[in-house]
Amino acid sequence: MPGQQVPDAPRADGPPAHDSRTREEPTPHTSREPAPGAPAARPARAAAAWPAVPLLAALALWGYAVRHTDVSALDDYGLVGALHPAFWVGLAVLTAGFWFTVRDPRRRSRWPLAHVLGLLVMERATQALLYPTPLYAWAWKHDAVVDHLLTSGGLQDAARLGDMAVYDQWPGFFAAQAALVRLLGVDNAAMYMAWWPLVSSVLLLLPLLLIYRTFTTDRRLIWTAVWLFCVANWVGQDYFSPQSVAFALHLGVLAVVLRRYSSRTSASSGSSGPSGSDGPKGLEGPDGRGGVRQGQAVWAVLLSLLVVAIVVSHQLTPGMLVVTLLALALTRRHRDWLPLVTTVVIFLAWCLTAALPFLSAAMPDMIRSVGDVGANVETGYGTTPTGAGAVAMSWAARLLSGSVLLLALAGVLRQRVLRRRAYPLLLLAAAPLPMFVASSYGSEMIFRVLMFMLPGAAFFAAAALLPGVRASAAEAAAAAARLRYGAWLAPLVLLAGTLAFVPSYSGKDRINYFPPREVALVQRLFDQAPDGSLVVAANRNYPLAYEQYWRVDHYWFLDDDRRHVDEIVRDPAGVLARDMAAVDAPARAYFLLTQGQTANSEMNGQLDEAQLRHVRESVAGSPRFERVAENSAGVLYVLKPAS
Repeated sequence: MPGQQVPDAPRADGPPAHDSRTREEPTPHTSREPAPGAPAARPARAAAAWPAVPLLAALALWGYAVRHTDVSALDDYGLVGALHPAFWVGLAVLTAGFWFTVRDPRRRSRWPLAHVLGLLVMERATQALLYPTPLYAWAWKHDAVVDHLLTSGGLQDAARLGDMAVYDQWPGFFAAQAALVRLLGVDNAAMYMAWWPLVSSVLLLLPLLLIYRTFTTDRRLIWTAVWLFCVANWVGQDYFSPQSVAFALHLGVLAVVLRRYSSRTSASSGSSGPSGSDGPKGLEGPDGRGGVRQGQAVWAVLLSLLVVAIVVSHQLTPGMLVVTLLALALTRRHRDWLPLVTTVVIFLAWCLTAALPFLSAAMPDMIRSVGDVGANVETGYGTTPTGAGAVAMSWAARLLSGSVLLLALAGVLRQRVLRRRAYPLLLLAAAPLPMFVASSYGSEMIFRVLMFMLPGAAFFAAAALLPGVRASAAEAAAAAARLRYGAWLAPLVLLAGTLAFVPSYSGKDRINYFPPREVALVQRLFDQAPDGSLVVAANRNYPLAYEQYWRVDHYWFLDDDRRHVDEIVRDPAGVLARDMAAVDAPARAYFLLTQGQTANSEMNGQLDEAQLRHVRESVAGSPRFERVAENSAGVLYVLKPAS
C-alpha cells in the first residue's frame, strides 16, 4: 500500500528479492521518499541530463564553424586549412563529453549513442554543408551508371559499353539507386549523394553494436570501440558507392553468424550468450526441436538474403567475407560450415553466370597478381603524395591507422580473459590480411584491408584504453570506480585520434571538390558532343567524367605508360592531335583540362603545374585546336577537322 514500507518477502522459487545474487527490484515510494514530482527529484533529473550540455555545445560550435568556413580557395591541406577554429574546439568538447559520459555506469546507452551520432554529423555532414557540389569523381561516375540504367532500361554487355559493362554485371547497388531516384522524384542521384557518407556511416552502427554486444555487456567497451571505429574509418569508402552498402551488409552477415552461435549456445545450455552477454535467447519452441529447426530456417534465409545483396553489388566484398567466414569456421567455437558454404555457392553462381564476361577478360591479370605482395601493396605512378600538404595529410592517415592497430595489439596482450572470450573479433581483424596475396585491386588493396580489419581492431584498441575491462556489466561497474595510473592518457589518446580523422579524411579535398564552374564547363561539353565523340583529358578527376559513357568515349593520357606521357609533354599539341585524329565526323574530339585534373596530377606525383601549363598553352597556340569554352575552373578545346 502507498505510504507503507513493504518488507522483503521470501520467494517460493529462490532467494529474497534483495539477495546479492539477483538484480535489485525497485522499492515502492514510501512516506520517507520524495514523490516523482517533488522538488528533490529535479536535481536528479538535471544530473541525468547533464551529458546534453557538452553535446549541444559541440554542435553549436560546429554550426558556427560551418557558417564561417570559406572553401572557395582550398590549398594542399584541403579542408584542414579552411576550417574555422571553432570546429576543432567543438570536436574536443564532444570527445570530452563522450568520455565522461561513457565512463559513468549510471548513464543510459542513449547518451553515448547521441554523442556518436553527433560525431558522425561533424565528421560526415560538414562537407555536404560546405561544398555546393558533391565530392569525389568516383561518386559522379556512379551517378552516371545510375543514369544509364534509368535511360537504357536494362543491362548491357561489353560490346556496347566496353569496360564500363562491369557495372552492369554487378548491378545491385545501381539498380537500387535507380529505383530510389524514381521513388523520390528527383532528376538524378547527384541530388542527394553528397549526404551519402553520413547515411552509410549510420548504417554501420546497428551491425557493429550487435557484434560487440555478442562478446561483452560492458557499455564503456562497446561505445568506446564504436567511437574508435568511426574516427579510424578514414579510408573514404563511405561515399556514394557499392562498397559503402556492401560493407554494411558484410558486417550484417558477421553479426548474424556470431549472434546465431550465441543463440545456439543459449538453447543448449539455458544461459545467456558467450561471456555473459545479453545475447539472443534460445530458439526452441514448446516442442523443443521444432522451434530450433524453425529458428535455423529463419537464420538461413536472412543470411542468404544478405549474401545475395553483397554478391550482386560488389566484386571485392564477397572475397573478404569468404576469408572471414573461413577463419571463423576453422575454430572449434564457430565450427558451422553453413554460412561459408552458402556464401561460396552464391558467389560462384554469380561469377559463373552474370559476371563471367568480365572475369573471363580480367582473369589473366588476376592470376598474375596472385602472390605478388610487393606489387599488390605499392601505390605506383599517379598515386604517390607529392608536396608538403599532401605528404602531411597522408602521414596523418598512416599514423591514425597505425596507432589504432598498435592499441589493438596492446589490448590483445593486456586483456587475456577478453582475448579468449572475444577470440572471433581477433579473427575478424586478422582474416583480411591474406588478401594482400590475392590482388592489388587497382592499388587500393591496402586501404580495403585496413577498412575490413577495423571492426575487430577497434574493439581491442578500446580495451587497451579502458582500465579494468570485464566481459560482464557487474564486473565493469566495479572496475569503473577504480582510477589507475595514466587516467588522463586514455582520453588524450581518444582526442588525438578524433582530431586526426579530419586531415586523414578531408585533407585531400582540393582534389575531391569540384566547384560549380567546373561542373558547368564539363556539362557544356556533353550538351554539345555528338554521338561517338571522344573526350581527352589529363586524368579522370573531374565531375561528370563518365557522363553519357554509352555514347561518348574517353581517353586519359596520364593513364598511359610513362614514355607516351613524356612524348606529350615534349610536344603536347602535336601528339594530342595525332591521338585524337581517328574520330570520324560527325563525331568530334575534345580536349578538356580542369582544376580538378590539375590538383590530382600535382598532389599525386604525375605532372606538375608548370608541365600542365605548358600542355594548355601548346594546345591554345596550335591551329589544329579551337577553343569552345573557358572559365576560371578550366578550358575546353575541340580538334578541327583535317583539311
